[in-house]
Amino acid sequence: MTLREIIKEADKGKVAIGHFNISNLETLWGIFSAAKNLNVPVIIGTSEGERKFVGVKQAVALVRSLREEHDYPIFLNADHTYSFEGVKEAVDAGYDAVIFDGTKLPLEENIKITKQCVEYAKSVNPDILVEGEIGYIGSSSKLLDDVPEGASVTEGTLTKPEELKQYVKDTGVDLVAPAVGNLHGMLKSGKNPALDIKRVEELREAGGVPVVLHGGSGITDEDFVKAIKAGISIVHINTEIRVTYRKALQIALQENPDEIASYKYMKGVVRAVEDVIEKRLRLFNS
Repeated sequence: MTLREIIKEADKGKVAIGHFNISNLETLWGIFSAAKNLNVPVIIGTSEGERKFVGVKQAVALVRSLREEHDYPIFLNADHTYSFEGVKEAVDAGYDAVIFDGTKLPLEENIKITKQCVEYAKSVNPDILVEGEIGYIGSSSKLLDDVPEGASVTEGTLTKPEELKQYVKDTGVDLVAPAVGNLHGMLKSGKNPALDIKRVEELREAGGVPVVLHGGSGITDEDFVKAIKAGISIVHINTEIRVTYRKALQIALQENPDEIASYKYMKGVVRAVEDVIEKRLRLFNS
């Protein structure tokens, strides 16, 4: 099945596909193993910074090799791309999906560049999915002291149905990521703000395309379940993976102070990532 068909099936079945970011091979193996254990499709994401580290074409080769060798529904998405040039690079490299993030731009400018991205991607390969964003939720997958300045987390600043409807109509995006109380990153003080579930329902109906939840790290299990039932088809997780990876690596180095073969002490890190991903995938597909 194509990624488009899998998303359509998830939307119909009121489940969500897990989207998890990587910046190295260990994280990729942890994510893939978890998905394969549960026999569910999975999306791998690489942000602009992660693509610079891994390599744009190298990320494509890694994910494609897993898909072909295992005949498995694993796909690659160019997460949070802030320019047309960045989207073009990912499309040309063979990504399965791309995201243009114009949330810091005026709506008209966001629409203009998003439409340009859609037109180019479809001219290269009609099967490439293009996602757009409307509503700023911060821009860093890290531990946060406070809610990012300007983030749309209050009722009056959340993505409005009429704006999203116009955005989807004018751009032709396949997927849309709104602000519904979600944040990129995790607050150090505890749980992230609660999601506006009613707003999720309104936006899914208004846009007529699958809705993606960014900033999944820090959201409660209860809100995840409600949001997926309300119309979320894909959930992005990154910060939670980074925290898990770092903690597991610290433990591995403390327990094996004399070990210098990285493939030996990194086995526990891969397992830790696999465990947290499997937990999330079980929840999203319940």
